[in-house]
Amino acid sequence: QVQLVESGGGVVQPGGSLRLSCAASGRTFSNYYMDWFRQAPGKEREFVAGIRWSGGSTYYADSVKGRFTISRDLAKNTVYLQMYNLKPEDTAVYYCATGRRLGTADNWGQGTQVTVAS
Repeated sequence: QVQLVESGGGVVQPGGSLRLSCAASGRTFSNYYMDWFRQAPGKEREFVAGIRWSGGSTYYADSVKGRFTISRDLAKNTVYLQMYNLKPEDTAVYYCATGRRLGTADNWGQGTQVTVAS
């Protein structure tokens, strides 16, 4: 079965950077999208960024465009979310997910906490 394992979360000061990783296994992902979502306390889960596994086209929510970069390493079957200039409003649990269409995932990781605070 599909397994998605996130890592790299933590506590960072405003303006800082973090890189999240998502190790994927269990199937061939070439016809799938790999997405990052996040959910802040008391808020609905929201799409952050996505990448088409084959070809590498990338997509971003307006709130993170220019600050976050999604990428993938085909050899390692791993997707990354590099986050720069983090803001307190980026605080959330970040989830890696995959599906046949962008933003409509059918498999999810367990999530990793990102806290931006001074």
